[in-house]
Amino acid sequence: MDPLTADEQLTLKTGAFGAVFLVSNAVPGMLAMVRESIAASGALADASGVVKAALTTGPLPELPHDSALEVEATVLPALRRAVEILRAKSPGDVETYRSVVLAAAEQVARASRGVAPAEAAAIDRIRAALAGSA
Repeated sequence: MDPLTADEQLTLKTGAFGAVFLVSNAVPGMLAMVRESIAASGALADASGVVKAALTTGPLPELPHDSALEVEATVLPALRRAVEILRAKSPGDVETYRSVVLAAAEQVARASRGVAPAEAAAIDRIRAALAGSA
């Protein structure tokens, strides 16, 4: 296994944190956002190996805040690229990354009053990006 470069780690982190942000922003609300960020941090902390190292070291990713479309245009390609990076450098960690990101996104959606349709739609787009489609 080749170690991940700083840029590759940032791509993994952008995808993972961005997925959480995407779901969190699907249904706005300040109190909900606090609950959701706590829920997501638990799921991301469950990562192991290369994925844990990528998600817990280095700078936080800078995500656009202007619109949901801009967030999606940054996050979904980062998720696809993260899977490609892991497939090339650490194939055994692809499924770990997918499951950690999806678990975090789903925990965020459930953190405040159940999963809203907009959150479910965001999770579907995240799942498709992690599968390499969409």
